[in-house]
Amino acid sequence: MKDPTERTFSERQTQAARCMDCGTPFCQSFTGCPLNNLIPEWNDLVYKNDWKQAIERLHETNNFPEFTGRVCPAPCEGACVVGLVDEPVTIKNIEYSIVNHAFEQNWIQPRIPQNRTGLHCAVIGSGPSGLACADILNQYGHYVHVYEREDEVGGLLMYGIPNMKLSKDTLRRRINLLEKEGIEFHTNANITDTESIKLKESYEAMILCIGSTIPRDLPSDLPGRDLNGIHYAMEFLTNNQKHLMMNKQTGDLNSKWDANKFINAKDKNVIVIGGGDTGCDCIGTSMRHQAKSVINLELMGKPPPTRNEEINPWPQYPKVYHLDYGHEEVKARFGYDPRNYNISTKEFVGDSNGNVKGLRTVQVDRNFNELPDSERVYPADLVLLAMGFTNPEKEIMSALDINLKQNNRGGSFTIDATPKDYQTNIDGIFACGDCRRGQSLVVWAIAEGRGAANNVQKYFKSMGYLN
Repeated sequence: MKDPTERTFSERQTQAARCMDCGTPFCQSFTGCPLNNLIPEWNDLVYKNDWKQAIERLHETNNFPEFTGRVCPAPCEGACVVGLVDEPVTIKNIEYSIVNHAFEQNWIQPRIPQNRTGLHCAVIGSGPSGLACADILNQYGHYVHVYEREDEVGGLLMYGIPNMKLSKDTLRRRINLLEKEGIEFHTNANITDTESIKLKESYEAMILCIGSTIPRDLPSDLPGRDLNGIHYAMEFLTNNQKHLMMNKQTGDLNSKWDANKFINAKDKNVIVIGGGDTGCDCIGTSMRHQAKSVINLELMGKPPPTRNEEINPWPQYPKVYHLDYGHEEVKARFGYDPRNYNISTKEFVGDSNGNVKGLRTVQVDRNFNELPDSERVYPADLVLLAMGFTNPEKEIMSALDINLKQNNRGGSFTIDATPKDYQTNIDGIFACGDCRRGQSLVVWAIAEGRGAANNVQKYFKSMGYLN
């Protein structure tokens, strides 16, 4: 019997051999990978058992393949040409195997810049876009300071994505590398309007990587919205993650297992409103709390079982029905897919103590018109709102007079900076990631961070700061 590791390598090489080395590799185009990963090239290297060269090729375009190899929904696979006639190449699994093997072999070592330019950059936010931006700027030889308002570096990678999806040891391993390479991280640094002005005056460039953190809500006049037990998804996930964090000095859990320090789903009827990755993470976390039941309500309709070629043609990401990990866990435990489609919330029902106890809903058609005789009340002790995010927090932009761009949906906005140069209307201030693009994927955030860093370098050259 083969060693499991050998079997995994063999399976990855078999998958890599399926890669056609297409003349036009859609997998690495913008309909596939936003990072333009050189997928056919590292597939070929894996097939040839040249794993060391494969990680070099992978790192050329992706700063953190150990993150994307775990949390990315793999739009590259949706654009794979093989997928037109068969199952696509398992690109995401190959990527993760490459970087895991590289770490195991100690091939990934600190890359300390040989020369420093003397220029200083302030990166505000340490999520995936901030980390990618800081990494590239540091490799250019600039002094980079990353400011994070939480007590740990990583942004949503640390507190927004649960352990079962992305191990925090994996995240810290990369952060430790970045520190050894010369990047300085400042935690518990909540940059207010006053601090932002001081930072602008102290650095040659400031890059805003502050994410899109204001959650979308149900209408404020919805009956029962102010009941206890209704929380935003990120509040639930962040509280849960902090509950599990260990004190670095003592090795003890910071929470001491105090149930009052996190939002507990144990023995509760949980309703998650909104789908997507965040909704699925709420489902998976609730399952680990041993919830009594878990239901997921979605306003949109159920996706088709196969791609609709008229409105969702290849090589676009396939919008098809599938079970993610959270849905699979509910089905395994309770015997049903937790998702209920075309459901609109009408009222939160509470008890005499002001706690939510139910959710009154109605079914809607594809145009969101209510269907007659479709009203239903779901039992609910905990309701989690996972309906996405509308915009970044605007204090820094207001203090620095940075222009905002209004979007079409519900008054949401982003920082006004084009992907051409990522510059705001204020000289020397750049923006990237969700705060510039709107909420999106980790892989897009990394691409944005890389793009912003490269344009900061162009800016320094245009200003005559570099020889």
